[in-house]
Amino acid sequence: MSGQRLVEWAYAAGWGIVPKLPRRLVGAVFAGGADLAARRGGTGVAQLRRNLARVVPQAGPVELDDLTRRALRSYARYWQEAFCLPSMDLPQVGRSVDVTGAEYLDAALAEGNGAVLALPHTGNWDIAGVWLVGHAGNFTTVVERLRPESLYERFVAYRKSLGFEIIPADGSASFRTLLRRLRENRTVCLVGDRDITGSGLPVTFFGEPARFPAGPARLALATGAALLPVGCWFSDGGWAVRIHPRVRVSSREEVPAATQALADVFAGDIAAHPTDWHMLQPFWRADAEPGAEHEGESGQQGERRAS
Repeated sequence: MSGQRLVEWAYAAGWGIVPKLPRRLVGAVFAGGADLAARRGGTGVAQLRRNLARVVPQAGPVELDDLTRRALRSYARYWQEAFCLPSMDLPQVGRSVDVTGAEYLDAALAEGNGAVLALPHTGNWDIAGVWLVGHAGNFTTVVERLRPESLYERFVAYRKSLGFEIIPADGSASFRTLLRRLRENRTVCLVGDRDITGSGLPVTFFGEPARFPAGPARLALATGAALLPVGCWFSDGGWAVRIHPRVRVSSREEVPAATQALADVFAGDIAAHPTDWHMLQPFWRADAEPGAEHEGESGQQGERRAS
C-alpha cells in the first residue's frame, strides 16, 4: 500500500471507527498518542516548540516542553472531534459553543454586503462553523487540494455534511466564487494565519517578520463586505469563539494595514490560548530561510495539513 493510500485509509478508519468507541476510551487514546508524539519529537513537534517559543518568549525549557505536550493534546482533541462530529447532534453542538461578538456579524449581514470571517488555525474551527451554520446559514470556505484526490473528496464530503459550501483553492476561479457569495450577502470563512502560496503580505507577528495571505482583506475591499477577525479555542466545557470588531479596508493602499491588523488580533488571542494554536509548520520568515536558527535549532519544513 502506498503512503498516500495508507493515509487515506487511516482517515477513513477514523471517521468509520472512532465514533463507535466509548468516548472515554477514545479520549485516552488520543491524549496518549499526543504524549507519545511529544516524547518522540520529530520535525513537526520540534517546529511546534519553536513556534511556541515566539508566542511565550518568557518560557524556559521545562515550560516549553509542557506547552508543546499540551498543544499536541489540543491538536489531538481537534482530530478526535473531527472524526466524531458527523455523527453528533449538530444543532446541539452549535448551541454548546460559547460565542461573543455575534453582534458584529449580525450588523455586517444587516448592511447587505456579506461578511469575511478570518481565523487562525486554533481550537476547532469546524465546530465554530457548525455554530455559524445554525446562526447565519450556510457559508463558503476554501480548501487546499490534497493528494490523493480521493482523500480531498473525503474531506470535502466531511465538511459538506456539516453544512459548509466547499470550493477548491484554484486561484482566480475560487476568488470569483467568493466574490459572488459576498455579493449575495452571504458569509465567507477563510483561514488567514498561514501563507501557503508564498505570495502573502509581510506582517510583524509576535515581533518577527512573517507573511499572511492577503485574500481576506482583498475580498472585503472588492465587495464592501465586513472583515471580521475570529478567534477559536477549547474551553473546559467545550468550545469558545470570539468575533472581533470589523477591520476597515477602504482602498488598495489599506490592504497591507488591514492584514497587519488581522495579525495583531490573532496574536492577542493566540497569546491568551497558546496551546490551542495548531501550527506544526515553519511560520516565520526566519524559519523558512535555509540555515536559519531559532532557540538553537535549525528551521525545517513541515508537511502541509488539511485545514
